[in-house]
Amino acid sequence: MCGIVGYIGKKGTKDYLLEGLKRLEYRGYDSAGMVLSGEKKLYSIRSLGKVAELQKKLDAKGVALENAKSGIAHTRWATHGKPSEKNAHPHFDCSETIAVVHNGIIENYSLLKEGLVKKGHRFRSETDSEVIAHLIEENQKKKMNLEEAFSAAVKQLKGTYGVAVVALERPDVLLVARMGSPLVIGVGVDEYWLASDVSAILSHTKKAVYLEDGEWATISRDGYRVRSGMKTLQKKETEIEWSESQAKKGGYPHFMIKEIFDQPESFMEAIRGRLLAEEGTAKLGGLREKEKALRSIKRLIIISCGTSYHAGLVGEYMLEEYAGIPVEVEFASEFRYRKSVLDKHTAVLVISQSGETVDTLEALREAKRKGALTLGIVNVVGSAIARETDAGVYNHAGPEVSVASTKAFTSQLAVLVLLTLFLGRQREMSLVTGQRIAKELLRIPKLMEKVLEQSDVIKKLAKKYVHTNHYLYLGRKYNVPIALEGALKIKEIAYVAAQGYPTGEMKHGPIALVDKESLTVFLAPTDSVYEKSRSGLEQIRARGGKVFAIATEGNTEIKKYADAVVYIPKTLEMLAPLLTVIPLQLLAYHMSVAKGYDVDRPRNLAKSVTVE
Repeated sequence: MCGIVGYIGKKGTKDYLLEGLKRLEYRGYDSAGMVLSGEKKLYSIRSLGKVAELQKKLDAKGVALENAKSGIAHTRWATHGKPSEKNAHPHFDCSETIAVVHNGIIENYSLLKEGLVKKGHRFRSETDSEVIAHLIEENQKKKMNLEEAFSAAVKQLKGTYGVAVVALERPDVLLVARMGSPLVIGVGVDEYWLASDVSAILSHTKKAVYLEDGEWATISRDGYRVRSGMKTLQKKETEIEWSESQAKKGGYPHFMIKEIFDQPESFMEAIRGRLLAEEGTAKLGGLREKEKALRSIKRLIIISCGTSYHAGLVGEYMLEEYAGIPVEVEFASEFRYRKSVLDKHTAVLVISQSGETVDTLEALREAKRKGALTLGIVNVVGSAIARETDAGVYNHAGPEVSVASTKAFTSQLAVLVLLTLFLGRQREMSLVTGQRIAKELLRIPKLMEKVLEQSDVIKKLAKKYVHTNHYLYLGRKYNVPIALEGALKIKEIAYVAAQGYPTGEMKHGPIALVDKESLTVFLAPTDSVYEKSRSGLEQIRARGGKVFAIATEGNTEIKKYADAVVYIPKTLEMLAPLLTVIPLQLLAYHMSVAKGYDVDRPRNLAKSVTVE
């Protein structure tokens, strides 16, 4: 969710750290900070907002620590605690002699913090990250040296982390560790860099050592030592071949394709620490205070726009089928202009990637004026919607740079599945059903990876159909919203006239557009409505239309009706949209590239729509 940089050497530590933060800022963050090791104390500077604000504070304070032996810095994208100066990194122990920067989520931080508070530790922030500094401090009270205390501390953590530490007692050393959050050591001559992203170090070195999960390292001017537990490892130095612009995108040509391929990881982040598989339910901390009120709701209205609206439509199917709650999905832009009937048994759920979408925000305020219980699903901590809802859940998808939403969408679906489990188990969903959904949910990241392996196949199809000017996207039941989303994606970035429809509605008008010049993208996974879907497929073929089908592995008969087929792995019907949407994202992306358009910044569109 965040960016880490570090430096140890003989040159201007402060300037290197500031430069590294600026190189990571393309991701979009809400606060920044750094700590420099002086001779008698650790000097920390933190600020809310962009890195430029941090630089202003540095200039105003006149911090002259060009000879600092080491330093670490951080750009934060809030997950625990609102964006603020006190929640910005670095974080310290009680004595302010140990400083920590951290990427990721510590799932057991509440339990660890409770134990540390009982032992007299004083916490200054709302973050999960601060607990790491106090753990090191506590371990040192047990007569451990700094390295032993650090190694013991990271073993106590559950969740994901990329961690960097400086300590006053060893100003000539950086301590770093990784579990699920990337860290790379840049190798120089008598100087070393640290970063969560190679783009921060490329202007200084092309030699890198990548840490793997479970590894930690000590870095000094004399070299680095990587260990697993207390066993020293021999690590291979890698030559970085990316250019600086490529590195920002993880080696991908565009942010959108990077974010499409990020989805197995971002999906896992959305459910990590929340899914209680054995109990067949979910633990949603943001809804804890409203749990009693949620038991009594008899109706749910979902309000959103664009891609988030399509996520809401999928949620409608899930919640009605498995939680037994009547659901309506409304366009946020229309909600205020209808005389909606709300009562104490109605909850309103707003979904927004940015948390600042003005139509959704105003619809939320209208619902609050009418006394409804308001809930939110947003990706940006501290956003307006996050602040104004009565309760909510964060996606934890990380920054999404490309205007066309991909990983934020699937993370919204992940949260909606968790919400379905949560509300369903409050009601009549059986333990067995909850366990079956939860077990399958844990398989989704691997299944997503299998779909992503077909990117090159879809790229060839995009080139084949690049001159097709009319697209019809069709799906049934859970895949109706995915047909709408697929049509939206190709409109957004490939500027193609596309329409999404329920397959059953095709014969009520859209079939008039089917001819040999059109392409029908047909969602036909093997599910409860497959036979009905196949009937629609045959109707398209009978009129000479070209068909690109998305089907379930093992379905060979569909090749008789389709010109091209991409297969998805078998999964539960309610979870299929998490897989069927990926080929449609890839088709839109590859089509846009084939047409030579600006994929990440499509014309006339903005990432966060803050005007009506």
